[in-house]
Amino acid sequence: MSDAEPSESQTRELQQFMESENQKAVIQAAISKLTDICFDKCIAKPGAKLDSSEANCVANCAGRFLDSSVFVVNRMMVPAPVRRPAPHVITGCL
Repeated sequence: MSDAEPSESQTRELQQFMESENQKAVIQAAISKLTDICFDKCIAKPGAKLDSSEANCVANCAGRFLDSSVFVVNRMMVPAPVRRPAPHVITGCL
């Protein structure tokens, strides 16, 4: 076995692989959460098929979930305004 350090290209390739796997995990977690939320909200009695109202509910639920997720992500990407500390007001006898 060799104790050689990985090359710069190997390190970069590993980082890209890890980022890709992390993104996949995030997407899978979001899909799982979406499934849980919409199933609990829309499916009263699980059966062989969804009726039309359940199918519409799931579609609407999924759409709203995705819309709100995109909104939150976009909101988090906007830098927060710099807040200045409020000036201290000195009260007392003059």
